Amino acid sequence: DAIGVLRLLEAIRILGMEKETRFYQASTSELYGLVQEIPQKETTPFYPRSPYGVAKLYGYWITVNYREAYGMFASNGILFNHESPIRGETFVTRKITRGVSRIEVGLEETLYLGNLSAKRDWGHARDYVEGMRRILQADKPDDFVLATGEMHSVRELVELAFAQVGRRIAWRGTGVDETGVDENSGKTVVKIDPTYFRPTEVDLLVGDAS
Repeated sequence: DAIGVLRLLEAIRILGMEKETRFYQASTSELYGLVQEIPQKETTPFYPRSPYGVAKLYGYWITVNYREAYGMFASNGILFNHESPIRGETFVTRKITRGVSRIEVGLEETLYLGNLSAKRDWGHARDYVEGMRRILQADKPDDFVLATGEMHSVRELVELAFAQVGRRIAWRGTGVDETGVDENSGKTVVKIDPTYFRPTEVDLLVGDAS
């Protein structure tokens, strides 16, 4: 996320391929972290809240630096959350869909999650890849936000996932004691596990791609 970007850019420079190469850096909405304005756009100040976000910040700025210093066609795409069926199972979206399906077929009883109130701008990976292609086809390099402009909570995603298998969730309690109850069976199917909370939480991210 950091040094790898530098090595690629430096390889382009050393080989003298600045004029024949178009370089795309996959940046992230995690750059915004503790958000300074809502929604976030290209001019919004960065405030990363994780080692991942900090590493990505380096990757972002080294891309800008090589563009300005060596005249490279080097662009950043600041990607908000984007999903597909091949998303890794440790990510909250896949964790939810996988957990709901396993509960539905009787392989699990409870889905354990962290911050249900976290809000994100979720889109489909296919649309974001098209955005990446267009960035590389632009007349000149620049930095671009790729986002849907809509924000939804983890709690909403849980409700939608259970609704797909015909279950309606009723929320009980607050904070770490909050639970999600299947209204049909009366069983608790969602619980909070405090170990999933981040040391420095990113509460909300929503992009302005205009």
